[in-house]
Amino acid sequence: MPQISVVFPCHNEAENVAAVIADAQQHVGALGDDYEILIVDDGSSDGTAERARAAAAGDDRVRVVQHPTNLGYGHALRSGFAAARAPLICYVDGDGQFSLADLPRLVSALDTHGFVLGYRIQRADPAHRSLNARLWGLVVRLVMGFKVRDIDCGFKLFRREVVQDFEFIAGRGAVISAELVARATHAGHTYTEVGVHHYPRTAGDSSGNSPLVVLNSFADIARLRWRLR
Repeated sequence: MPQISVVFPCHNEAENVAAVIADAQQHVGALGDDYEILIVDDGSSDGTAERARAAAAGDDRVRVVQHPTNLGYGHALRSGFAAARAPLICYVDGDGQFSLADLPRLVSALDTHGFVLGYRIQRADPAHRSLNARLWGLVVRLVMGFKVRDIDCGFKLFRREVVQDFEFIAGRGAVISAELVARATHAGHTYTEVGVHHYPRTAGDSSGNSPLVVLNSFADIARLRWRLR
């Protein structure tokens, strides 16, 4: 059985997925051979799943989980958590803006905690995306009552029981990150935060700021607050 599962949620990341897999094979492999890489293709229309399978040919530690239609970031992560077999589960956005070279520091920081949250030391995104992230972080803080340095940083490490004990509500929106923290701390798990490097996107486009995603995120955060009150 693998000791760590690395989950990459991907939507239309055909141009990035081979490099993402190669980076994970190099840096997770440096920790030992007991790992698995899960590419969760969330209904991509650009051949992301096919590119992933081609890049992983001959390495049975890489698996592709495929949604027939686009279900959203939250569903992609939930599918990854359900498929993961290891006691430690790391998820990393599949856009190539993070490197698993930072993973050993998250593993070292886990210690007696239930999970580790990465935060971007310097965010390599356009100004409007950085502003939107700050505003969303403020909304999460006001609604949920907890302060995290970078709530939507797509680089986090969890013990298996932390992400598999809950019935998540997050689906198309991006509230899954806030929901993970809220439900885990509500259940008594502790966490720490570790800085990670963030790199500019070199290919593909992000859909995280689309009006539909934003609206779903606000609806989900309101439902989450109601559920946990």
